Amino acid sequence: MFLENTINHSRQSGWMEVICGSMFSGKTEELIRRLRRAEMAGQNVEIFKPKLDTRYDEIEVVSHNLNKIRSTPVESSNEILLLGSTCDVVGIDEAQFFDSGIVEVANALANEGVRVVIAGLDMDFLGRPFGSMPNLMATAEYVTKVHAICKRTGNLANYSLTISQGKDLVELGETESYEAVSRRVFVEEILKNNPTP
Repeated sequence: MFLENTINHSRQSGWMEVICGSMFSGKTEELIRRLRRAEMAGQNVEIFKPKLDTRYDEIEVVSHNLNKIRSTPVESSNEILLLGSTCDVVGIDEAQFFDSGIVEVANALANEGVRVVIAGLDMDFLGRPFGSMPNLMATAEYVTKVHAICKRTGNLANYSLTISQGKDLVELGETESYEAVSRRVFVEEILKNNPTP
């Protein structure tokens, strides 16, 4: 459970919150919820997403439930530092797609007193830590792991299984390309597709 920082406001600095999990787990939905609360509180909020993420919209961050919030698409993490340094709260969606500088940028903003809320996939379709997410999770004050439900077993889904023929690490897609699955299903599928000699 995430609890907002309420300690010693006179000496408060910024902090980082990471929301992670598999595809279809509600990461972006939770990001939008937190940012909307900050906006309702009258805080200066800016949201960023990688320019390559155009699945639902070229500008807005959009959840799978079609909940949306205005954002600024950027090419590199350095743009976030330039554009977000005067904000109270900075939101970053699909952090796994950013360059490795995203860790330094997020920490620099937090060090300057900005609340940084980050959402991203923690693992790629092979079950490996994805991009800079492990480093973001390690340096964040708060980490929330959300889960989807595996349609095959009814258990918590922790993995994003690719069901398309593409094998590129970065392949934008939705239900036609990915399925959220439990550990058991993920292991069975990996063994089926990569049998040991």
